[in-house]
Amino acid sequence: MTIAHSGDARVVVYSRPGCHLCEVAEGLVAEICADTGASWTRVDITSDPDLTSRFTEQVPVTFVDGAQHDFWRVDPVRLRKALGRTP
Repeated sequence: MTIAHSGDARVVVYSRPGCHLCEVAEGLVAEICADTGASWTRVDITSDPDLTSRFTEQVPVTFVDGAQHDFWRVDPVRLRKALGRTP
């Protein structure tokens, strides 16, 4: 199963429209990335059947530097620590 290409973003949030947890996670990721200078992007899982199948019950799912980091909730301390490392 393939993961959607995230470009050059260090953090990718896989989410779906209307998901409250996704909105909260995206807000935290945006804030932390702004503080750390890291780039981030969101990917709507409903735009790809493979992503929908893979992540439907776990969204939001965050990836950092291409590796799955968290799902359902973003731990701000853990994300800051991960972003402190060089990719």
